Amino acid sequence: MKIKRNILLNPGPATTTDTVKMAQVVPDICPREKEFAGMMKGMREDLVRIVHGDLSKYTSVLFCGSGTLNIDICLNSLLPAGKKILVVNNGAYSTRAVEVCAYYGLPHIDLKFSVYELPDLKEVENTLSNDSDIAVVYTTHHETGTGILNPIREIGAIAHRYGCTFIVDTTSSLGMIPLDIEKDNIDFCMASAQKGLMAMTGLSFIIGNEELIRKSKDYPKRSYYCNLYLQYDYFERTGEMHFTPPVQTIYAARQALDEYFEIGEEAKFARHKRVFEAIHKGLAELGFKDVIKREWQSGLVVSVLYPDDPNWDFEKIHDYCYEHGFTIYPGKISTTNTFRLCALGNIDIEDVELFFAIFRQSLVNCNVRNY
Repeated sequence: MKIKRNILLNPGPATTTDTVKMAQVVPDICPREKEFAGMMKGMREDLVRIVHGDLSKYTSVLFCGSGTLNIDICLNSLLPAGKKILVVNNGAYSTRAVEVCAYYGLPHIDLKFSVYELPDLKEVENTLSNDSDIAVVYTTHHETGTGILNPIREIGAIAHRYGCTFIVDTTSSLGMIPLDIEKDNIDFCMASAQKGLMAMTGLSFIIGNEELIRKSKDYPKRSYYCNLYLQYDYFERTGEMHFTPPVQTIYAARQALDEYFEIGEEAKFARHKRVFEAIHKGLAELGFKDVIKREWQSGLVVSVLYPDDPNWDFEKIHDYCYEHGFTIYPGKISTTNTFRLCALGNIDIEDVELFFAIFRQSLVNCNVRNY
């Protein structure tokens, strides 16, 4: 089957291989069959292996939904009664965690920093030292709104020093930037299949400390569908998801995991990094400026300032690129007009070079000159 290849330069879903796409074309199967449960068991173990976790200490739990579902589950499931969550917030996705806390009425502290800068570790420590009710520290590893990469290892060490559980949103870093759940002081991390694994939307997963999941059985029950212990317990007792899983999506994720391990962690990250460098090279040749200090950038996302030209129209530029097989994405900084170019997915340098040829044409087509 000939499938048109689009190059997605948005921060997910990512460009997939044809073999991942075709893995969805399988005979119909009831997800309660032992064969399907066995496949999910192997996936759960492989997800722990991606973050170099010890299978006797860490497990993974699968859910149906997007990455935001993981934020919801971790925050509502892992907070003991009478305790608080500290959100170390320097971007749109940690802000989303704050919004989840507000919706559930969870006691929390929104420790807000500039979206253009790294969190101040001294301020994190001061906050923890002054409030013994904080039991959970939460942050985002890679803020895709800006492309900034947060110092999770250091934040996790501070959290553990004060006896807190450390939860990290690794949705847009896991499977791309090498992680070590133990060395990085992570208790729980999360992602969705369509990001670093380069699979399909609809499957998310949380990787974390099994003892802490079991301990959360006695915490307040704030959601039925989105409860980490309930889903974990059902997996452990039956090998199945509590509710109907996205069957074809899971087959695609299984294929994507196989391809991940075949390529290898270091080689995969090296490819993402060279795509990132190619994006910077193309932008520099045109004179476009990025927003975040280069040394703070993740190696996956470049947040680019709009050019100072009256003819610049992001929607027109986007549509021109889209018609030619390339997707670019708007920015997520409320105070600054930006767009984003991302190095996720099954793409390489030649794809970026082709993109910049089209991007140049789009600027000419829209009569944009001052950039």
